[in-house]
Amino acid sequence: MKAKSITGKSPEEIKSALTTSIADKFKPTLAIVFLSISQDREAIRNILDEEDIRIYGSTTHGEFTEHGITEKSIAILLLDVHPDHFTILFEEYPEKNYREVTQAMAHQALNKFAHPAFLVAGSNMDTNAEELLHGFEDVIGKQVNVYGGMAGDDYSFSDQFVFTNGKESNRGIVALVLDEDKYIIKGKATCGWKPMGTEKTVTKSEGNIVYSIEGVSPLEMTKKYSGLENLNKENKRIESEIAAAFPLQLQREHGAPVMRPGLRVNWEDGSFLCSGSVPQGAKVKFSLPPDFDVIEKVIEGCKELKTEIPEADATIIYSCGGRLVSLGPLMGEEIEGVRKVWDVPMAGMFSNAELARATGGNLEMHNLTTCCVVLKEK
Repeated sequence: MKAKSITGKSPEEIKSALTTSIADKFKPTLAIVFLSISQDREAIRNILDEEDIRIYGSTTHGEFTEHGITEKSIAILLLDVHPDHFTILFEEYPEKNYREVTQAMAHQALNKFAHPAFLVAGSNMDTNAEELLHGFEDVIGKQVNVYGGMAGDDYSFSDQFVFTNGKESNRGIVALVLDEDKYIIKGKATCGWKPMGTEKTVTKSEGNIVYSIEGVSPLEMTKKYSGLENLNKENKRIESEIAAAFPLQLQREHGAPVMRPGLRVNWEDGSFLCSGSVPQGAKVKFSLPPDFDVIEKVIEGCKELKTEIPEADATIIYSCGGRLVSLGPLMGEEIEGVRKVWDVPMAGMFSNAELARATGGNLEMHNLTTCCVVLKEK
């Protein structure tokens, strides 16, 4: 499988880059498209349609290739996958029937491939991404390979889109289905945030709202352990600081912890609206603020993955938008470090959430995490 990445600040730049890419007898059949919400998605779809290229696309909080991070732009990974060895599925879930939608997608995939693997992207902040993952597991089994991310919108947190040829949705899912009998697809999700203190018990929660930990509101706990100042609703930046620097680490019976940052604070009762479900009775730890080790952990995780798949044709990265907020320019060093592991064409997005198997565990919705996915033709 041959791969090339292209970038541009406009559809015109993408059209020019695409023309240059296919000039040397490279005939891509598939485009993985990550772009800013400000870009003209229909124009990009039309450009790729003209070359008979299938599209797996998502809006982002930022996009990048092996050449670095871009802003309010378009990043595309072009692949010459045999048309018989992949398919694109697209569904909407206006009724919020997330699990049923992905169960149906899994059945469609099994009708085409005996061993399907999935790259997925979902849209809408209200989407229960964990239920999306459960639907694939219900039909195919716990061993199913699913990787992906939730769409972004340049941090406006208002409207996100996924899209394919002739279709887009702000409440839907796009899935690239690959035949695992023809392609190796492996991934690894790594966070790097260090835990702080001992395990604590969630004493009251409902879904993704945490009301108390050890009988104390999570806001009071954060005040105690974080050292943050101006922890009040007048501080307009405090919620993003809490989410990015001091996320909860949800402990799992099997596998690595899963990050559950508090995205919104209820200033009346001190509860947190978290990024995903936090069951009552669960064990959590707080986190230390990120440092350079966070980046090193991700690069080390990719090097570990390379022992399983030494050679690659392409890499796709889903990295949490919160990492870019927390680490700033250092994210460039992380992306360069990941690139060096395989040194192949790459495309990535800064996402609202990352979907992947936890190290040593089950499929999970992650936050503040980088998920590296590697593709190799057999």
